[in-house]
Amino acid sequence: MDSASVVPSLEDIHSSVPIPQRWWRRFLAFSGPAFMVSVGYMDPGNWGTDLEAGSRFGHRLLWVLVMSNLMALLLQSLASRLGIVAGRDLAQACRESYPRRTVFALWGLTEIAIAATDLAEVIGTIIALKLLFHIPYLIGLAIAATDTFLLLALQRRGVRLLELLTLLLVGAIAGSFFIEIALARPDWAGVVRGLLPGLDPLEPLDSLYVAIAMLGATVMPHNLYLHSALVQTRAFPQTTDGKRLACKYNLIDSGLALNGALFINAAILVLAATKFGEGVKTLQKAHELIGASLWGGYTAGILFAIALLASGQSSTLTGTLAGQVVMEGFVQLRVRPWVRRLLTRLAALLPALFVLSFASAGEGESIDARLFDLLVLSQAVLSFQLPFAIIPLVQFTGDRRRMGPFANPFWLQTLAWFVAAIIVALNALLLGMSMLDWAEKAADSGWHPLWIYGTMGPIALMLTVFLVWVALYPRLHSRAVSLPAFVEPQLLEVHYRRIGVAVEFGKGDSPVLAQAAAVARVHGAPLLLIHVVEGPGADYYGSATDDQESRADRQRIGELVEHLRKQGLEAEGELGYGEPASELVRLARERHLDFLVLGTHGHRFFADLALGHTVSPVLHRLQIPILVVPSVGERGT
Repeated sequence: MDSASVVPSLEDIHSSVPIPQRWWRRFLAFSGPAFMVSVGYMDPGNWGTDLEAGSRFGHRLLWVLVMSNLMALLLQSLASRLGIVAGRDLAQACRESYPRRTVFALWGLTEIAIAATDLAEVIGTIIALKLLFHIPYLIGLAIAATDTFLLLALQRRGVRLLELLTLLLVGAIAGSFFIEIALARPDWAGVVRGLLPGLDPLEPLDSLYVAIAMLGATVMPHNLYLHSALVQTRAFPQTTDGKRLACKYNLIDSGLALNGALFINAAILVLAATKFGEGVKTLQKAHELIGASLWGGYTAGILFAIALLASGQSSTLTGTLAGQVVMEGFVQLRVRPWVRRLLTRLAALLPALFVLSFASAGEGESIDARLFDLLVLSQAVLSFQLPFAIIPLVQFTGDRRRMGPFANPFWLQTLAWFVAAIIVALNALLLGMSMLDWAEKAADSGWHPLWIYGTMGPIALMLTVFLVWVALYPRLHSRAVSLPAFVEPQLLEVHYRRIGVAVEFGKGDSPVLAQAAAVARVHGAPLLLIHVVEGPGADYYGSATDDQESRADRQRIGELVEHLRKQGLEAEGELGYGEPASELVRLARERHLDFLVLGTHGHRFFADLALGHTVSPVLHRLQIPILVVPSVGERGT
């Protein structure tokens, strides 16, 4: 498809996080994307498979989690490398490489996977609300329908605040299970034995089925799309050295985040193996057994429910961003985030509402069991879509025309294809075993098994043929990349008529005003001094704000204008009210500025981690030249 004009991934927060020079601040600046992605590896869907594995087979399948984590680390590092080096997320790369019909088919499959992910999050949320506050499922479903719209407002404050909130939710999950494991006192010798590959000798087929389900629940397809977009929120230099540095720090970020997810999944499995003497078929049963078997049972049960709620909410947050990336990347369809969220959430609510409505006539245990079955089904849907994300990813990151010197070396490309082959084979085996299981259940219910084979068989065949097409098309239709002919640049005369200057009434204003004054004198242009008043009053009342801070700002900007006029410069001042980046963009457009001078007035340390800077959002939203002047304290750092 045509890729002449590609909108940056997550445009509102693209390149919005500056990269400092000091190594420890640089490490903090690059940290975050993998932690947001890691919540997909500990969502309620993973809980179901981990609980079943631990309660039925003890520690025997712990090695599956370790293997899945290694695979996930490889695939996520490839996704981040694609975003950093090629400047494309996985959906955009697919759009550029496949014909239109293939792109729309891949988009449809990915949207189904995101809806399945959201279904698991909805189920986890409503179960947690019932366990914590005894809220009925239908009311919990209504709460789950609206909760994410509150989270969407956080995106307006920048990606760092989203990452901080996600990190807090992940911390709540990890802290809860750390305490749970301490209370459970597991058999550590059995834990070590569980790291040795093998299946349960008494139930080899059943343990194989659960092992494949664990793999499908661990490696999430939408995370590959999301990670390739989130790494582009960092404003690293677009040079070979800058990209190499970004790849290094994102690999460290992925290692830390995914190993944290491994700890949480392993904790769930070990907890189930230690305290559950029977197969656990519902999350509610797991909560009940934890409360009855652990010392401090009430507290342990509360911690379990809190972790489940945090898991659902954190996964909801990242699922929203993944949906935005996929829709904009595949079909360049841009809709308001709340509309996007509403469509995805409705697709997840309808199956849950259907189950609750038809199971409400039965006993509570029946509803719980059906919700758990729906949770497991959502993970099966994810596993079927996974190869359609992995195969293009491996192809793109191994393509030297796209990746240049960052293309996968032979050993890494071989390893990536080996992992892809394992995942495709295991998913094919899972599909076959699932069809056999569904056919047996249909026969027990009085239906002929051909209803299963006649419907699922053709679907499986079509998916197989489509997967082969996705794998072969880039090789059969490789596009030769030729360098365009050299075009001599035209050095047109430039004249600025009105220059804007953002001021903060601090020591950082001096270098900013010096640069602005130099440009103004050369072009004979007037200066417009802009200062943005922040705070709740400014957000609500706007220009009608009349508190002490706004009155002081009016006086200071007037004094600064008078000072510049005495220096022989034509100047005026104007105050903005609310969010600095948005106000700077608005005033620049309303006052028809054709040049803007900004200082790197930023927050420090923890505030910077949460809120980020103003400079990068302005750079990407204004189509005029912008001069960014470093503050005195940042020079040479």
